[in-house]
Amino acid sequence: MKPIWVIDDDQSIRFVLQRALEREQLPVRLFTDPRELLAALDAGDTPQVLVSDIRMPGGSGIELLAEVKRRQPALPVIIMTAYTDLDSAVGAFQGGAFEYLPKPFDVARAVELVRRAIGESRREDVAEAGTLAMPQMLGQAPAMQEVFRAIGRLGQSQATVLVTGASGTGKELVALALHRHSRRAGGPFVAINTAAVPRDLLESELFGHERGAFTGAQAMRRGRFEQAAGGTLFLDEIGDMPLELQTRLLRVLSDGQFYRVGGHQPLRVDARIIAATHQDLEERVRQGSFREDLYHRLNVIRLRLPPLRERREDIPELARFFLARSARELGVEAKRIADAALARLTNFDFPGNVRQLENLCRWLTVMAPTQVIQPEDLPADLFGTAAPPAVPTRAESPITPSAVAASDDAADAPADWAAALAHEARARLQAGEPEVWKRLADRFEGELLRTALALTNGRRAEAAQKLGIGRNTITRKMQELGLDD
Repeated sequence: MKPIWVIDDDQSIRFVLQRALEREQLPVRLFTDPRELLAALDAGDTPQVLVSDIRMPGGSGIELLAEVKRRQPALPVIIMTAYTDLDSAVGAFQGGAFEYLPKPFDVARAVELVRRAIGESRREDVAEAGTLAMPQMLGQAPAMQEVFRAIGRLGQSQATVLVTGASGTGKELVALALHRHSRRAGGPFVAINTAAVPRDLLESELFGHERGAFTGAQAMRRGRFEQAAGGTLFLDEIGDMPLELQTRLLRVLSDGQFYRVGGHQPLRVDARIIAATHQDLEERVRQGSFREDLYHRLNVIRLRLPPLRERREDIPELARFFLARSARELGVEAKRIADAALARLTNFDFPGNVRQLENLCRWLTVMAPTQVIQPEDLPADLFGTAAPPAVPTRAESPITPSAVAASDDAADAPADWAAALAHEARARLQAGEPEVWKRLADRFEGELLRTALALTNGRRAEAAQKLGIGRNTITRKMQELGLDD
């Protein structure tokens, strides 16, 4: 694996990040000066992810970001700064930063951002390689075979496609497959998660902006529609797009042209649109939170991805693949899984779908005590019998109402949760587990979010109201806990 590059003139910041990333078995290379980093790029060295300060004696992090993006457009860059002003945030995002990390930061949060950036980097590597090997979509189940047939039929079509399915089912992989099997395969595949970009930045992210259009817009920037010219634009989590941007997107789809923010020259759309959502868009239309005319524009052809519980026969094949891939990523020998353990996995509903199975296999690669995984090696919390172990990488499974409903059905009476929390905290502390506060606090907040969203059928505004928090807060918390993928 290529190293994570960290550049900061503050020795203490470099030291903290180096120690934290190396504890996660991630290689690190440190820099103190932008010129030193650019010299390394000139020498042919490349990072997996770049973590950069924004203000350094040798140059601006924003200027470094622009130069790095010019040389390696797909490289994820995380910008750090102690100057938490809007101009810096806007400049970082508009310059193409993967994420913005204000100082002082929580170390665990920083590591999680790096891991997310690594995932983004690997997706880019797969796209650039042009390979059609997408094992997450392996499957002989009839439901998946129908998906594959649909991808084949849609290959020569330019029609807009709406991909629906629960979180973790692989909607972006389907969009990528549709692109690769289309006449636009030679063009770019550009993806954007419309729920992950701050509302104030989403318009510029989609349509670009002219120089001076707003504070921090120091240069003209092409948006995703322009970047996808000749190829495919994938709009993920379209159901969470703000209403005012839904209106502009509708106009773009209707007229076939758009304007950059602050621009006066119309630009033609030359990209096939594929949208995806885990939301019930018909219900959101009835609630008035999604435009009906935009829904009909997007819903030209609908492709539904089945949850993993509807394709249980694929679980053994997927599990073996994810174990092999996790071993390659971590540089260890691949573990095998016993038939009894496979049978137990096959009978589990996997509310987080394929992503949850992948995370589980990554955990087993690190934590299973022997080379052959037995039923007793599976995490007990998966079956509702104990608290979860510390997963070394990504967060727990995404929020799904079925997950909460299943746990509710299993509980006949409320437990003394405070006593259970005290017991769990004592066990973890005595075991010397790191970051006990964060792990338990994240799980507590995650369960609150899961329960509220299950009761409201996924409606965030209503869930936020029930919890007594703001809509922006619930969105931010879901992103922080990794429950919004």
